[in-house]
Amino acid sequence: MIAIVDYGVGNLFSLRSSLVASGAETIITSDPDSIRNADKIILPGVGAFEDAARKLNETGLGDVIASEAKSGKYLMGICLGMQLLFDISHENGIFKGLGLIKGEVRPISDIIPRSFKIPHIGWNSLRFEGPKSPLFKYINEYDCVYFVHSYYADTSKDTLIATTEYGADLTAAVAKDNIFGCQFHPEKSGNVGLNIIKAFMEMK
Repeated sequence: MIAIVDYGVGNLFSLRSSLVASGAETIITSDPDSIRNADKIILPGVGAFEDAARKLNETGLGDVIASEAKSGKYLMGICLGMQLLFDISHENGIFKGLGLIKGEVRPISDIIPRSFKIPHIGWNSLRFEGPKSPLFKYINEYDCVYFVHSYYADTSKDTLIATTEYGADLTAAVAKDNIFGCQFHPEKSGNVGLNIIKAFMEMK
């Protein structure tokens, strides 16, 4: 069973449809016990970091997710959900994340040319960093996925598993042990995205 965390942000039903299409037994839930009983957790998210972090804190779901991830349960953050895995975000202030992966979330405007549009929206290719991650076992380098974001994760090379080029090299995916994050949307990325979800489902 894969638990998709419902904390009031994110396109949960398209994500669930992608998981079901990949053969996963899935539940959308805000119940801590359901999250604890799940085999894996997906943390989605769209919108502002501050609002999402506050909702995770107010509901206590942030502590549940962090505890389960630290116990070794597989966790994947998607888009804003990936950004929440980090220590802090500089989106309209400084706000604390879950602190599961070292790094900070910063505006892409800091590093891309002024002529590039923000947000970064659309299909872009993945460039693998370091040894090929098990998350990418069913896809190839330079396969394209779908992005929608104005902020990027500034993290160390030992957690970086893929980048994408948009006027600068931007973090596309990260991993630390049993914790994974995708800045792009696998559920909106066609067969490539479904194959990424399949790989996550199969992790043991």
